[in-house]
Amino acid sequence: MILATINKSKQLLYLSFIGLVRVEEFARQREEVLALLSELAPGFRLLTDLGRLDSLEEGCAAEIGKLMELCDQNGVELVVRVIPNQTKDIGLGILSIFHYHHHPREVTCTDLIEAAELLSL
Repeated sequence: MILATINKSKQLLYLSFIGLVRVEEFARQREEVLALLSELAPGFRLLTDLGRLDSLEEGCAAEIGKLMELCDQNGVELVVRVIPNQTKDIGLGILSIFHYHHHPREVTCTDLIEAAELLSL
């Protein structure tokens, strides 16, 4: 499952990957993410939480790249990732090289508390 929501006052898009994430979930979420992005101004921040991720279905990397490009096109300034277990690092750093053309600042945290402090939440 993919959970997408925003905190408009904090200019924050939150994406959480939970359990087994399937390719078709990205297609369903793309429209929702676009709608959420329309409520944020350029310079917004992205918090990606992999804390509850069990696994990704094959083919999800391309879909993650598309989400990165949507965020990039809409002016993401800061990308904060929560990866508590390095075995769950799905190569987001490598994907970002190819999909974030405007080179937002990227930070990886080990837990949501660290990320919240970094984002002043």
